[in-house]
Amino acid sequence: MEQSMDVIVIGGGHAGTEAAAAAARRGARVALVSHDPGKIGAMSCNPSIGGLGKGHLVREVDAFDGLMGRAADAAAIHHRMLNRSKGLAVQGPRIQADRKLYSAAIRTMLADQAGVTIVGGDAVALRLEGGRVTGVTLADGTTISAGAVVLATGTFLGGRIFRGEVQETGGRVGEAAALPLATQLRELGLPMGRLKTGTPPRLDGRTIDWAQLEPQPSDVDPWTMSPMTHGRRLPQLACAITRTTGETHAIIGDNLHRSPLQTGAIEGQGPRYCPSIEDKIRRFGDRDGHQIFLEPEGLDDATVYPNGISTSLPTDVQDAFIRSVPGLEDVRITIHGYAVEYDHIDPRALDATLALPQLKGLFLAGQINGTTGYEEAAAQGLVAGANAAAAALDLTPFQPDRTASYIGVMIDDLVLQGISEPYRMLTARAEYRLALRADNAEARLSGEAERLGLLSPRRQRHVATRMAQRAQLRSGEADADGAIDADLIREHEEDVRYAPYLERQAAEIARMKKDEKIVIASDVALDRIAGLSNEMRERLRAARPRTLGEASRVRGVTPAALTALWLDAKAAQR
Repeated sequence: MEQSMDVIVIGGGHAGTEAAAAAARRGARVALVSHDPGKIGAMSCNPSIGGLGKGHLVREVDAFDGLMGRAADAAAIHHRMLNRSKGLAVQGPRIQADRKLYSAAIRTMLADQAGVTIVGGDAVALRLEGGRVTGVTLADGTTISAGAVVLATGTFLGGRIFRGEVQETGGRVGEAAALPLATQLRELGLPMGRLKTGTPPRLDGRTIDWAQLEPQPSDVDPWTMSPMTHGRRLPQLACAITRTTGETHAIIGDNLHRSPLQTGAIEGQGPRYCPSIEDKIRRFGDRDGHQIFLEPEGLDDATVYPNGISTSLPTDVQDAFIRSVPGLEDVRITIHGYAVEYDHIDPRALDATLALPQLKGLFLAGQINGTTGYEEAAAQGLVAGANAAAAALDLTPFQPDRTASYIGVMIDDLVLQGISEPYRMLTARAEYRLALRADNAEARLSGEAERLGLLSPRRQRHVATRMAQRAQLRSGEADADGAIDADLIREHEEDVRYAPYLERQAAEIARMKKDEKIVIASDVALDRIAGLSNEMRERLRAARPRTLGEASRVRGVTPAALTALWLDAKAAQR
C-alpha cells in the first residue's frame, strides 16, 4: 500500500512533534510516523521543561506557535525561575510537569492540528531516487512518498541500553531501537558517530522520608511558559533536596570497574554539563556530597525523579548507593537507571535550514544532530519542520539568525562547530543575550513567525492584541485600569532599563553584519590564499563557512586567517 504526503516526520518525541506541527501550520500534509502512537510526546528522562538557556528556547518555540510551552503549562505541577537573583537576560523559567498530562496535551494539540496524520509503524528505510529522498518504507511494507522527510529519531537510532554488565538494544527502556534505518544511513556513507546519555533510577515517593529533607516550594508569582496561558491550572507540589554522602561515594568508587562507562563498553561521549554520578565521583571525589533534587512525576503518580544521579551501574550497586542517601534509607526503586548509546550525524554536514545537502529532501532534528535535551530538540524540530514544508511546497526557508534568537545561536553553533559531546544550550553561548531575554521572545520573533506562515489564526489575534498593548506602553498612553497584561508591563520596564546597553549592542550587531555577508573562498579555492596555514585550511574545510561572519565563529580560526580571507574576498571582487 502506498500513501502520498507533502512531509513525513519520523519520530514522535519533542523534535518530531514540533516538526510535524510546524510543517502543517505552513500548509503541508504531514505524516507523523511513530512506532507507538500512544507514546507520542513522552518525556523520556526528567519530567521538566526549561531551565537556564533552555527556558529561552521554550519561549522562542512558543513565539513561533510551537507546542512545548503550552503543553508545559497544561502539565506544570512546580514552577521555579532559575537565576532569579540575576538580571532577566539570564533568568531561566523551568517547570516540573505531570508526565501523563504533558504527553496528553501534545497529543491533543496534534489531533487538533489540521494536516497532521499519525501513522503507527516502524520506519525501516528511506526511499531514494537519484540522490534524493522521496519517502519512507515501513516494517509492514507500507510506503509513504513525500517531498521532504524529517528524521527525529532521538536515542532510538542504533540505540543500545546499558546497566552494568547487562546490555540490550533499545532507545528507551522497553522500546526497540531503529536498527535498519541506522544501518542504511551508515551504508550511505554519512558522517556518523556515537553519543551517550543516561537516566537515574525512579523512586517510589511513598517510601521517601520527606520529613528529614529540605523542601523546595513552587514559585508563588504566577508566570507561565506561554503568554497564551492565563494563570496556573494545576495544584503545585514541592520538590525536596538531599545529598550524597561519604558512604555513597565509597559504594560507587568500589564498583566503578562494573560501570560500562569505565570498562569501555560505552564508546560515545556523554554530556559534560549533566554527568553521571559515576563521573562525578571519579572527577570530583573530594567533595563531601552532591545535591540530589527529588522531583515528583505527577499528581496521581507516586514516582519521584532523583535529578543528579543518572547512572549505568548494576542494579545491586544502585540499590546500595541510593539507600546511603539521607531520606532514602528505605526507598523502593521502581525502575533502575541506565545509559543509552545511540547514533548521530555530524551536524557540520547540515546547512542552516537543518537540511542534509548530501541527500536532497532530508532534514534532521534533535539528538540525531548531537544535541541533548527536550528544549534543544523542540527548537530544531520547529526549524526542520518549517523548512521541510518549504522544500515540499516551495515556500520561504526559515534560517534563524544567531543575533536574533537562541534558536539561531544553537543551529549556527551546530553546523559550523560540530560537537565533541552532546550539545546543551547555555546563556553564555549567546553573544547578544542582553537583547535575547526569555521574557521578550514573543516581541522579538512573532513578526518573523507570521511572515513565515507559522501562526494559527488564534495566535495571530493574540499577537495583534499584545503588540497593540506594547505600543500603548511605549507611547505612554497606557492607563492603570488593568487593560495591559502584567507580564508586558514588566517586559517594558526591562526594555527601558536595558535601553542604553541594547542601543550599544544594536550598533555592534550592525557593524558585525556589514562584513558578515562577505562571501569567502571555500574548499579547493582556499589553496590560493597564501596567508592561510594548512591547519586553518583544514578547520575551514571541516566547518564550510560561507561568509566572513561564519568563518569568524569557527573554533580556532585566528584573526590573521580572517584577515587573509577578507583580503582574498576583496581581491576577488575587483
